[in-house]
Amino acid sequence: MRALVTGGTGRVGAAIADGLRAGGFSVLAAGSADGDLSAVPEARALVERAAAELGGLDLLVHAAGDGFEPKQVEDVTEVDWDAAFGVTARASFFLAQAAAPHLRESRGLIVFIEDVAAYQPWPSFAAHCAAKAAQAMLTRVLARALAPEVRVCGVVPGPVAVEPGQEERRAAETLLGRVGRPEDVADAVAYLVSASYATGTSLVVDGGRLLQSGSGPNP
Repeated sequence: MRALVTGGTGRVGAAIADGLRAGGFSVLAAGSADGDLSAVPEARALVERAAAELGGLDLLVHAAGDGFEPKQVEDVTEVDWDAAFGVTARASFFLAQAAAPHLRESRGLIVFIEDVAAYQPWPSFAAHCAAKAAQAMLTRVLARALAPEVRVCGVVPGPVAVEPGQEERRAAETLLGRVGRPEDVADAVAYLVSASYATGTSLVVDGGRLLQSGSGPNP
C-alpha cells in the first residue's frame, strides 16, 4: 500500500504518516520543502513524484494548510484570502485531479483533513472558514465524480496539536473537556482506509466541539 501525505512534516500530518507506516503503508510525507501546493504545477508534480517513487498510489491524504490567522473582516486582504484558499481548496482539487488516474487503477482513497471551521462561522477567521467549507464540499463533489473506483472522505478535527499553554482554554471549547492528539486524527484516517463502504462523508473527531457555541478560537 502506497500513500502520499501532504503536510506530512507537521504535527498532525506526521502522526498520520507514522500511523500509516505502522499499518504497512509505504509513505511519502511531503512538507513545504517539497513544493508550493497552491501552485498547480507543483501540486501535480508532487503527485507524479510520489507515484514514481512509491510505484503507484493507493491513498492521498491532504493535511497541508495555510492562512489560519485571526483578522477582523474589514482587515482581510486579497493576500490573506489567497493564502487560505490556495493550499486548502485549490490544492485539494488539483491534487485529487492529478492523483485520480493512479487511484482509479488501485481503487484507492482520498482523505481531506478538514476542520470544524467549515461548519461554524468564526468572524475572526473568515477566509479560513470559507476555504475549509469549500474543501468540505469538494469531499462530496469528488466522491461523486470519482466513484465507483475512488472513495473520497474527510476527517474533521477539533482542537488538536494546540499551542503550548493553550490546552486548558481550548479544552473548554469541547464537550469532553480536553484537547485532541494528532494521533486521534491519524486513527480516523486509518479507520477510513478500512471502511470500504464509506465515501462522500466526513468523520468528525472534535471532542464535541461542533455542539458547543462560540465564535472560534480566541486570537
